[in-house]
Amino acid sequence: MNAQWHDAPIAPAVDAGARLQPFDWARVTSDLDAQGWALLEGVLSPPECRALARLYANDDAFRSRVVMERHGFGRGEYRYFSYPLPDLVADLRATAYPLLAPLANRWSATMGSDVRYPATHAEFLARCHAAGQWRPTPLLLQYGTGDYNCLHQDLYGEHVFPLQLAVLLSAPERDFSGGEFVLTEQRPRMQSRPQVVPLRQGDAVVFAVHQRPVSGTRGSYRVNQRHGVSRVHTGQRHTLGIIFHDAT
Repeated sequence: MNAQWHDAPIAPAVDAGARLQPFDWARVTSDLDAQGWALLEGVLSPPECRALARLYANDDAFRSRVVMERHGFGRGEYRYFSYPLPDLVADLRATAYPLLAPLANRWSATMGSDVRYPATHAEFLARCHAAGQWRPTPLLLQYGTGDYNCLHQDLYGEHVFPLQLAVLLSAPERDFSGGEFVLTEQRPRMQSRPQVVPLRQGDAVVFAVHQRPVSGTRGSYRVNQRHGVSRVHTGQRHTLGIIFHDAT
């Protein structure tokens, strides 16, 4: 265990690699290229989801708390984990990164950037920390009735990994209603296109943090992407966010 406040359900009873490797990553990559997001069904079990959601009340697990309304971010709140991360969160973060790094490098090259991402998450974090981005960014989000999250991008500093994960910890239509995960993309000279991602408890969505390349008749161009959560009608909704770069 990494820290005293972890309890048994948070431990990675199933190795994170065993959770993620069975997915069809060719399909995941194709979906990310085509629409800017991909669904990973059943990444976490219901008991793991509930255990992570319960952590929200434990001050020792987090470095800071943000009340969205105070900053014009929406309504609701979220808390950034402190290091060391819960074992399950740390394992998912470290294991998902190398599966996504080849796509991140291809996107970067296609968009004409010289940035390349190393093979392991530890190497990438070392790059972030050397640049002063040392604060952990994985977070838990909590929404109640009437809460929502405005469309935004999680950038945090000079070094940005172009993909991130969100895992729904609550059960739609049982724990809450409304509160859909929403993505919008802005293509050049076109109006924004919204997309709603259908998530069940334990499902993860991988999506573009900021920009991604799209092929057109005259070559590739950049699409700007944002994400948010629609208004929760009833109940309480918890989400785990896994961002691969750390913050300044």
